[in-house]
Amino acid sequence: MDPTHMLWSGWGDPGRAAPLPRQVTDVLGELLGVRPADGRPVELTAIEPPVCRLTSEAKEAVTRIVGAGHVLTDAESRVRHTRGKSTTDLLRIRAGAVGDAPDAVVMPADHDEVLAVLRACSRHQIAVVPFGGGTSVVGGLTPGTHGCFIALDLRAMNRLTALDTVSRTAVLQPGLRGPEAEALLAGQGFTLGHFPQSYEWATIGGFAAARSSGQASAGYGRFDDMVTALRVATPEGTLDIGRAPRSAAGPDLRQLVLGSEGAFGVITSVTVRVHPAPETRAYEGWSFGSFAAGRDALRALAQNGRPPTVLRLSDETETMIGLADPGSLGTAPGPGTDCLAVVGYEGTAVEVSGHRTRTHTELREHGGVFLGEAPGEKWADGRFSAPYLRDALLDIGAFAETLETAAFWSDIPALYENVRTALTTALAGAGLPLVVMCHVSHVYPTGASLYFTVLSAQGDDPVAHWALAKRAAGEAILASGGTISHHHGVGSDHRDGYAQEIGPLGVAVLHAVKDRLDPSGILNPGILLPPAQSPPTGARR
Repeated sequence: MDPTHMLWSGWGDPGRAAPLPRQVTDVLGELLGVRPADGRPVELTAIEPPVCRLTSEAKEAVTRIVGAGHVLTDAESRVRHTRGKSTTDLLRIRAGAVGDAPDAVVMPADHDEVLAVLRACSRHQIAVVPFGGGTSVVGGLTPGTHGCFIALDLRAMNRLTALDTVSRTAVLQPGLRGPEAEALLAGQGFTLGHFPQSYEWATIGGFAAARSSGQASAGYGRFDDMVTALRVATPEGTLDIGRAPRSAAGPDLRQLVLGSEGAFGVITSVTVRVHPAPETRAYEGWSFGSFAAGRDALRALAQNGRPPTVLRLSDETETMIGLADPGSLGTAPGPGTDCLAVVGYEGTAVEVSGHRTRTHTELREHGGVFLGEAPGEKWADGRFSAPYLRDALLDIGAFAETLETAAFWSDIPALYENVRTALTTALAGAGLPLVVMCHVSHVYPTGASLYFTVLSAQGDDPVAHWALAKRAAGEAILASGGTISHHHGVGSDHRDGYAQEIGPLGVAVLHAVKDRLDPSGILNPGILLPPAQSPPTGARR
């Protein structure tokens, strides 16, 4: 298998997929009533997507632009570009349900080819779904159309094209995966500092298109904070936006593209702030007597000066289950650890030493107990492994899924309780044993993000059960003053919630933007905003 391919039926490198240890399956059996079973997916070679609906004229037009070797219509390529990596996505594809596979995979080489492909698709009424790492967990890769569509795979656009060491900015192409971007920058003595859980597979273009927020955001900021300029291809032409660190020259058009998930155009170049590669990194663990006490400590750090680079807090349940360290699921971090906080520092040795001293003083004043470096180092070693754990849980009949939100500090206590209650009530009503866990994943002076994880038995219809639970959680989030998404994006899953957040006039404004940039409605239709016109058909006649 091509090592650059993500596991088609799960997450990440196929070589890293592993079954759960016996002690973990025993714990889950007691908690959820699940037992190891034959839950493996059907074979990839046994899956046959629908007949390709590209007309010969449309295929020829696209092939003239990118070359015959870069227009793929074979079954495996199409299956590998079907949907994203949410649990419901995986359940469907593991069952062989690929009725919404793209009709072709098209791989452009540069901005001009992207521009030409979009114009050709607009003429032939073929929908286009930009595809980076394929890591969307909110339905961002499944267009709201029953007509013909292509996956526009940007993997060939994977270079660091410029580095300004004076201004400390870098120009990156959208198909660069996180580790590739870091390696290229490290070779020049810099780092981007963006490490979301999807880091190993997600791409620079995807980070921008979904407003990603990395695990080190307390120190480096969110990805949308890092972006200084963008180049975007649309069916109507090219957008070049961002020419200075800050500007008073009207509204910032970068903000229309950041988070737009391919609905307004295809990002072909991203200019970002970079930082000198840190001399040292250090991670440590702290214990708090309650989630509320730990939350107050994190708020103090966020509001009373520069917080550490990494700052996370697990609630009592997540700490007890051991999910703060995915490699130790079912094993609590140690006696007396009620709520585990992970704190990380990056910089020169002098900077890290001074930062730790100030942070330790603040955390102890709020009742924190220092646990040493071992819990923090364990988290750092396993921080990209949780999605692999989800795959193993599916294999034994368990269901694992996440959702996240953010709110102002004053709203966080009610938001936390209301979302937990909504999830518990919805799934318990379906007769499913479950565990709901939460952690504070990102902090700001004015608020924080809450990241919920749900473990339950799959039951007879896990897709329907989760849809019910997520709808209830979304209603609770909006009613409690939270945002429908803090860093996973909108996709199709959160589209209605997003429309409620910005209101009818806000939706109309964004439709006006889309109508100008994409008058044929071919760009990821049904994603981000409800369709305002008939979707493309483009089917073979």
